[in-house]
Amino acid sequence: MEDGLAITHYTLTSAFGRGLAAQRAGLMSGRSMLVPHTLADGTACMIGQVAGLEEVVMPAALTRYDCRNNRLARFALDADGFAQAVGATARRVGAWRIGVVIGTSTSGIAATEAAYRAPVFQGPGALPVDFPYRETHNVFSCADFVRRYLGVKGPALVVSTACSSSAKAFATGARLIASGVCQAVVVGGVDSLCDTTLYGFHALNLLSRTHPRPFDADRDGIAIGEAAGFALLAPAGDCGESRGLRLVATGDSADAYHMTAPHPEARGARAALEATLTSAGWRPDTVDYVHLHGTGTAHNDAAEDLALMRVGLGAVPASSTKGAIGHTLGAAGMCGVVLTAEAMAAGFLPGTVATRLPDPRFRSRLLLSGESGAIRRALVNTFGFGGSNCCLALAWRP
Repeated sequence: MEDGLAITHYTLTSAFGRGLAAQRAGLMSGRSMLVPHTLADGTACMIGQVAGLEEVVMPAALTRYDCRNNRLARFALDADGFAQAVGATARRVGAWRIGVVIGTSTSGIAATEAAYRAPVFQGPGALPVDFPYRETHNVFSCADFVRRYLGVKGPALVVSTACSSSAKAFATGARLIASGVCQAVVVGGVDSLCDTTLYGFHALNLLSRTHPRPFDADRDGIAIGEAAGFALLAPAGDCGESRGLRLVATGDSADAYHMTAPHPEARGARAALEATLTSAGWRPDTVDYVHLHGTGTAHNDAAEDLALMRVGLGAVPASSTKGAIGHTLGAAGMCGVVLTAEAMAAGFLPGTVATRLPDPRFRSRLLLSGESGAIRRALVNTFGFGGSNCCLALAWRP
């Protein structure tokens, strides 16, 4: 199982910037890219924003898909030669053999928010008659846009399981390949800033009043970020590559303990971690690094620490990147994969930006500052609302 699936190409655009070079530089800098933001009601918070989306122009044939979420998707697809790599694969195996699986939480809901504020809005149920709901707000919008933009014709679907969405997209993509339905799969995670998300988390009292500090004794909540990332999955060896990034295994769980709170005994998180390790055939002491879900909220961080300890991963170096780019929700799994891959390639163990005093009740090995170190095996954690959890096992062959 160690060979797993090859992640032949990948890209990410986040608050760090556009493309892999910006991600690696931001990761190694130890700086936070979060900026202050004020909601219309005066609530102050922090956000992780991608610059330049206002200038993105959609292709003429896809103008009905124009919304912040799909602009963000295009911005990322055009970076690092990703779209060209997919095109080359399509010419080799056939466009019908390439699937698309996207993880998102809110899709293009910001377009609907703007439509409700438009002068032509006449009241409940009276959105503009030409409002392109299907191509913007609809949860399938991003997958539909991506497959049309890339010209691939295999199965296309969206996974929307809150913060675990794009991690579960990897799991779904792997199953499509294992079943023989697809020869390769474009896996993505795209979530953009919108008021619905910001006000929603504010209503739950989960927005940090200052700055998110994952695993810190004084942590007080999250900062919302936006990001888009994509990866091309294919059977190892199909593309003639013996080195690079591998998706070795995935592990899912759904404990459904509570709509927003994790199980106090971390049953769901533990189940996902155990399933991943078992599927990968790894012992906990052979893992070099864990990219934490690490939201900076009281209960999520406590549950994750407990899960790591009970699975035997307490001594493994671990860190969260949400203090640097924010919690990107449906794109969090993709951010975890790409940032971990860049750390692997650089021989670098990332630190946990903004965290200064780890919670003394926690026992897992949190990295406060980045340091040199080889990562050959890593886990990426994502734990979502409703107990929807997913863990990914990655291996790096230099």
